[in-house]
Amino acid sequence: MNVLDIGCGMGYFSLPIARMVGDTGKVVCVDLQEKMIKGLIRRSDKAGLSDRIDARVCRRDSLGLTDIAGKIDFALSFALVHEVPDKERLLYEIFSTIKQNGKLLIAEPRGHISKKEFDATVSIAQRAGFEVVSDLIVRLSYAILLINR
Repeated sequence: MNVLDIGCGMGYFSLPIARMVGDTGKVVCVDLQEKMIKGLIRRSDKAGLSDRIDARVCRRDSLGLTDIAGKIDFALSFALVHEVPDKERLLYEIFSTIKQNGKLLIAEPRGHISKKEFDATVSIAQRAGFEVVSDLIVRLSYAILLINR
């Protein structure tokens, strides 16, 4: 599997995902903060997972992922979308990376956004081309699984 971890930080999810994808898988990890990416690289080296991690610093206005368009099987956006001013652009960019029948999990913290705001994010994702698979239960979060059909 090829997985995209958007807003990866120092790899809280990236490293466990890298173990799951196995020797032939890849985890593309993207974060705005270079310090976080450097920390992720150090941690992946220490864990012996650096061959599975593709760590990238993105720009404020773009994830910069045109080179992996249509190559991602699963993307994770955990506690990120509410931080991004241009949610529409973000979700269109994510959509462009995901293969047909690939999935996106979005989880947003209940303490930072309302259900109405989360529903608006889901609507934007649907306009980008995603279809809802199911609502998910993630502690203290609103969460949804989407698919690129």
